[in-house]
Amino acid sequence: MANVEIVELKRMDLRGAVIIDGFPSIGLVSSIVANYLIALLKMEYIAVMDSDSFPTLSLIRNGEPLGPARVYARPELKEGEQQVVVFSTELQPSANLLRDIGTSIIDFAVAQKCKLIISAGGLIIEREEGVEVPADDKGEIAVYGIGSTESASQMLLKADAEPFVEGVISGTAGVLLNEGKRRGVDVVTLLAEARPDTADARAAALILAAIDQMVLGLKLNVEPLCKEAERLEAQLKILHKDAARKSRPQSSDVQVSYQ
Repeated sequence: MANVEIVELKRMDLRGAVIIDGFPSIGLVSSIVANYLIALLKMEYIAVMDSDSFPTLSLIRNGEPLGPARVYARPELKEGEQQVVVFSTELQPSANLLRDIGTSIIDFAVAQKCKLIISAGGLIIEREEGVEVPADDKGEIAVYGIGSTESASQMLLKADAEPFVEGVISGTAGVLLNEGKRRGVDVVTLLAEARPDTADARAAALILAAIDQMVLGLKLNVEPLCKEAERLEAQLKILHKDAARKSRPQSSDVQVSYQ
């Protein structure tokens, strides 16, 4: 049995929803993506992810105590709008919890009959000195994507994402891809090259634009996204540093899930 559980605080119909995995990634890309969507879509706190192995801390926001790892959803939908579920946390979980976390997210998606899981992450590309950063025809840093199933891969065709052909994806994103492949659950991982030593708002904005193209249809503009993501940077840096100080020592051997 998994060492991680998801406890519902508010019952909602999540059939057909898209889940966003917001566990910390390189450049805090996934955290920025998660927090931006929670604010943009005015999402409500509907469940908590908990474990005896999580640090004993409570995030206080607007006078409300929040669990260390939280689940949000859109409270009201107009006709044609896509339900979105976001997993958000300031934790940097130890490596021995990652499989349980990823499996719990998959179990939640299956039980709630959600249609897709998206992991957003930063990517470090090692290149020889003098080799230019890859960019698309508009001069933007490329977004890469991979799907766990054929249908998930087809969804990627809606986004401006290059195929992720070879490399290593670890952390919760890696678990989600593997479990999605094994269980036939649609999982997509979106990656943008990010600075490992700081929050990377531009990488997050490009992934947000790709998510919008795939499932939201809001026609988000990248430049305003970047400015808003930059405002989130300072807040998230403080929260993550504070959470890290209050957490037990963590493993640092995960490539696409930690700063």
